[in-house]
Amino acid sequence: MKAVIVGLGYVGLPLAQAAVRSGISIVGLDRSESVVDGLNSGVSHIGDLSDDEVKEMVSLGFHATRDSTVIGDADVVVICVPTPLNGAGEPDLNAVMAASRDIATHLHPDLTIVLESTTYPGTTEEVLQPIFEASGLAAGRDFFLAFSPERIDPGNKKFGISNTPKIVGGVNDVSTRKAADFYEHFVESVVLAKGTREAETAKLLENTYRHINIALVNELAQLCFAMGIDIWDVVALAKTKPFGFQSFSPSAGVGGHCIPIDPNYLAFKVRAELDKPFQFIELAEDINRGMPSYVAKRALKLLDRIGAGQSGTRRVTLLGVTYKPNISDRRESPADPLARALRAEGADVAFYDPFVDEWSVEGTSVPRYESLFEAISQSDLLVVVQAHTEFLENRDSIEGATRPVLDATGNFLGDNVERL
Repeated sequence: MKAVIVGLGYVGLPLAQAAVRSGISIVGLDRSESVVDGLNSGVSHIGDLSDDEVKEMVSLGFHATRDSTVIGDADVVVICVPTPLNGAGEPDLNAVMAASRDIATHLHPDLTIVLESTTYPGTTEEVLQPIFEASGLAAGRDFFLAFSPERIDPGNKKFGISNTPKIVGGVNDVSTRKAADFYEHFVESVVLAKGTREAETAKLLENTYRHINIALVNELAQLCFAMGIDIWDVVALAKTKPFGFQSFSPSAGVGGHCIPIDPNYLAFKVRAELDKPFQFIELAEDINRGMPSYVAKRALKLLDRIGAGQSGTRRVTLLGVTYKPNISDRRESPADPLARALRAEGADVAFYDPFVDEWSVEGTSVPRYESLFEAISQSDLLVVVQAHTEFLENRDSIEGATRPVLDATGNFLGDNVERL
């Protein structure tokens, strides 16, 4: 079997790794010259794969290219390109459509095409299928078309591609089966969907569920603080129930490539098809988007309470500026709007993150401390945004700091610590 993975980022490259390890002949197709040249030289550009792992892929026959003619020799093509939101907060399918047009140029009978990029229900059949069928070939008969949502969780040491069930839904039964045949080479469990729309919507349900429940606990955290209630103890107590409850924790805001983005695809489709808002999603978006501003206000009140910097600039240091612990990925990180909110109120923002060497907000570089201990000693206030392992291993230093600490992760206690 020969397969082409289109898009070699956080989704496509781990997929290529799993597939080439199973014995499938894999070519990676990407428009970035630096990405292609780096991978062919054994250099990784994503945090989840090391250089040694990329070198192993190359030794197994993987290579990257910018030349889409490789599709002409493929049995399977998988689309793993970004699907961000545009400036109006609506789905941006430009990368998906560009990849589809490239594939259509080299479409041939018996080719199986799978879209993994997250999108709104109907995209596979309403957007991609017409592009491919303009060639004169029919989906489900001459070539096969399916959707299989990516379930990559960067930094997750327990669940990866091989042991995370893979949903597959095609435009017809034979398309579903053809796509499933590909994934069954390297995924332990392949789950067949009724069709592409069901598979597309399942992905959105997964992340919308999280988005809404995170918003619930974030709003509750604000109410609990106002009433003098410890939200972290509340969550710990509730999670002792062995049924009917799944625990979510408050935070400085949601980030990453899924939770802040994917529910908007569903909301967009509901408005387009039903001419009404998806109220749960829009309310959750308002709450979660407002958390960085709320944390900034809490931080500034803490500074005022201790009288820090009344006659000069107040130095607030953010500990952890990635979107989740123990990774270098900063996509949609809540640290960005948090820094903007602090700066808008005259605070001097710095940061320390063992996974991030440089960070700019609105084009202005944010000063970085060289160590956690330097950050602790030279700041007026510390805000723990992400619970990196290094911070947890140096708990005593944070909890014993002479500076006040605002902990948005719920991991630290002490006379100097105020938790979210």
